[in-house]
Formats: sequence, structure tokens, C-alpha cells
Amino acid sequence: MGRFGRYADVLGLGSVKVYRRFDQEEGIEVAWNRVRLRALADRDPGMVDHLHAEVRLLRSLSHDHITGFHKVWLDRDTGVLNFITEVCTSGSLHEYRHRHRHHHVSVKALQKWARQILEGLNHLHTHGPCIIHRDLNCSNVFINGNNGQVKIGDLGLAAIVDKTHVAHTILGTLEMVTREVPYAECGSVVQIFHNVTRGVPPAALKRLKDPELRGFIERCIDQPRNRPSAAELLQDPFFNGIRGGDDDDALADACSVVAGAPVPRPRSYVDDLAGLRLD
Repeated sequence: MGRFGRYADVLGLGSVKVYRRFDQEEGIEVAWNRVRLRALADRDPGMVDHLHAEVRLLRSLSHDHITGFHKVWLDRDTGVLNFITEVCTSGSLHEYRHRHRHHHVSVKALQKWARQILEGLNHLHTHGPCIIHRDLNCSNVFINGNNGQVKIGDLGLAAIVDKTHVAHTILGTLEMVTREVPYAECGSVVQIFHNVTRGVPPAALKRLKDPELRGFIERCIDQPRNRPSAAELLQDPFFNGIRGGDDDDALADACSVVAGAPVPRPRSYVDDLAGLRLD
């Protein structure tokens, strides 16, 4: 379509080919997703259903922390389904961390990323009907590196469940903090399954020295019957340190100087995370 100017870079080359495009009408960059339905159906008929589910979900969702959907159309002559989605400037969180692997990232940044992901998840879980992502990890969480805004994407494997279902599933990884996929110490999928079903935590969790950070992660990966919902996790004490901004902290410090009394400051986690880099 003439509305969408071309860029040279390609964002994905799987069954769904994704290209970066410029929407000349809106003046924004977008992702143009193209799927050859006939070829996809020949290889895996079930994937066509997954794709249709993703398009339907994207069209029904509108949230700051979920990838936005703009337009969809079917080219019947070629059998290609096209849909235009929002593009995050810095790609996936996994790619972003890899590019900046030589830099330390503060726990404040981790808190902000985690809170945005939970806000997006809470929107999915309270959607009518409820939506569970089922494949949430750093590869399908996307980020705008210029402002730190995080968005959940790749909803193709999401499941719409009945309203009576208790949607307390918080899936994902410790990858943001420990730089490795959980259970990397396991030699096979069977061993991973054995550890998960027995409630054995990933070995990487033991390296976290700060009790609040470790406790937050333990609550996220607890047994399903004990695991808090996204809404409950948003109220977790782990996020207390980012309620106010840097300007508020500076103003509080100035007031303490005038008043002659020290103002308690949130405890820093950085020293407790010595040796852990997000790369």
C-alpha cells in the first residue's frame, strides 16, 4: 500500500514476516506483518487459528503496555494476510539487554519494567473475556529505549478463558535480573519439568542477596494456588521505592536541610546486586 513507506530493515523472518514501515498518513513507524496463509496452513493448520486469535485479540485491546494494533486486510489474490501493529523503537527486552550487556542496570529500572509488565498483564486478566498470555518472556516484551516504556506483544499463543477461571498465571523468566533463562543448570526439558513439579526453584535465585528482590521473585514463581494475581503484585512492597520520582527525592532533601532533620530515604538495592548485570 502506498501509505506505508519502506525501510530496509526486517524485524522478523519466521512464518510471519515482519517489516519496519513508515506510516505516511500518521507520520509514525509501524510493523507490517505479512502471513502467507496457504503456506502456513500446509505446514501447520493450527497456526492459522493462532494467527486469527492474535489479530482478534489485538483489535480488542487498548492499553499503554500492550502492543497497539492499527489495521488489517486480506490480499485474496495472493492469499496474504496483512496487519499493521505498533513498533517499539528498541525491539524486544531480550535484544535491548543484549545490546547494553556491558552496562549495569539499577533495580529502579527493574522495578519500572516489572511494574509496566504487570499493568499490561492485569489488563489482559481483567479483559472480558479474560486473556492469559501463556508465553511471556523477554523475547516478547518490547521496549522504547528513549523513555523506558515497556509493552507486551506476541499474543498469538494467548488463550481466552472462561470468566470463571482464576487468571493468576504469571509466566516468564528471571532473565531480567540474572542474565540467564531459569533452570539453565538443567540438562534436559525432563529435568526442568521434574524440578518445577517438585517446587525446586532455579539455581540462579540463590545468587540474589537482597531479601525483598528475592522475595518478590519467589512470589511471582510460587505454586499456582499460592501465587498472587498481577493486581496483587502491583501492590507488592517491592515497588515502594519508585512511588515518587527523583524530583520528589530532591525536594525532600531540600526540605530536610531547611528543617534541620534528616529525611529517611528508600534503601538502595544496588550493592546487594553486586556482580549481577543485565546482559
